[in-house]
Amino acid sequence: MVSVAGKVGREIVEAAKELLEAEKFVVEIGPHSFGGFHMFSGTDEERAHDLQLALDDPGIRAIFFNRGGYGSLRTILQLDWTTFVLHPKWLIGFSDITVFHAYLSNQNITSIHGVMPSFFFDNGQRTESLDVMLDLLRGKALKYKIPPHDFNRLGSARGVLVGGNLSLLYSLRGTPLDQSLDGKVLFLEDIAEYDYHLDRMMMNLKFGGLLANLAGLVVGYFTDTKASSAAFGSTSAEIIRDAVSGYGYPVVFGFPAGHELPNFPLLMGGELLLEVTKDSVGISQPF
Repeated sequence: MVSVAGKVGREIVEAAKELLEAEKFVVEIGPHSFGGFHMFSGTDEERAHDLQLALDDPGIRAIFFNRGGYGSLRTILQLDWTTFVLHPKWLIGFSDITVFHAYLSNQNITSIHGVMPSFFFDNGQRTESLDVMLDLLRGKALKYKIPPHDFNRLGSARGVLVGGNLSLLYSLRGTPLDQSLDGKVLFLEDIAEYDYHLDRMMMNLKFGGLLANLAGLVVGYFTDTKASSAAFGSTSAEIIRDAVSGYGYPVVFGFPAGHELPNFPLLMGGELLLEVTKDSVGISQPF
């Protein structure tokens, strides 16, 4: 369990460690996990040091990021992936951790978009999202069926799943962590963005040609979106629907992943089968 971005409370991580140990996992916490350097959990070097140890240790099978916030891009610039790419292990997180999902997808290595310690519990009770995550780590395939949405576009698709937090994907445009989305299934979520900024980001993806040749689109939570002083006039779902309206691939709204509960895991960089009908949506990984 390592901190690569924002500060995190010791009690949150230690409660998560205790729960994982009760599930018979052997858990280590990175030595700088509870540090502080301005808004970060430590200096860039301290955060990278902890993750580098975990990446290189052959005895570690999975790495939970303790939280997102901001800082993952600064951390990843300090890392040497040579040992990891020869012997990959699960990296688990979401939001700012989209930086790592992007890097690994470009290396054809699968990672897990899923809960971090603050999402292990809800009002003192362990979450279903965590239980699905633990089942995945023990080898159970992901199979979801969710209700239809008025904005869904029907059809079936198969492709490698990429994406994550829209703001992070937007920030990675033009860097080595940018991705080709042709033939991929794109997943998007975000939190606390102005409506017009969501539109700006979607227009960037559209005008950049990234949305034209998707195999499919899965939209998660867009939590606590905000209206500016001059109303934009469209909701987050309407903004995304309109940005992809000229294309023919299937589109799913309302998948339960992102900055709310339930926050179910997805295999980023893994093959996904998508079936969208008027009555339901089926998502399977692997299949």
